[in-house]
Amino acid sequence: MNFDELWNYVIDLSGASRQGIHGPGHWARVERNGLLIIAENGGDPDILRLFALFHDSRRINDHIDPGHGARGARFAESLRGELSSISDEGFDLLCEACEGHTDVIHHADPTIQACWDADRLDLPRVGISPDSKYLNTAFAMRLAASGDLGLLDQEPLRRP
Repeated sequence: MNFDELWNYVIDLSGASRQGIHGPGHWARVERNGLLIIAENGGDPDILRLFALFHDSRRINDHIDPGHGARGARFAESLRGELSSISDEGFDLLCEACEGHTDVIHHADPTIQACWDADRLDLPRVGISPDSKYLNTAFAMRLAASGDLGLLDQEPLRRP
């Protein structure tokens, strides 16, 4: 799977603003945060990277947007042929992670934990400090509790 080609393809198809608070800059930070979490906590990095790309890809605004996670999952499903290297079980995890990322707090699966925590650790972009009670992994909880999110201030893996 060529993530760079898929990344550009999804950005083009999504119509997401490159400057929007839920756009590609956010997706890149979620990817970076999630890979840090997975290195510490375990999980599937390919599913995490796809979550980062799809979870907010079908937002219709940068405000309250019920159902955007489910729309992101449907968007991923529409591109299932492009994601053929992902197992059916992995793809189900991706869709579950996208669908639940705003409405469900905790999950037992380490990949979904990494996805949701990675997204929530980027809340400072909208003026919200991550709260440990909404996080799943010890790594993310330590960062949130310390208030030291400096580790997450690194450049994202991609530059939209």
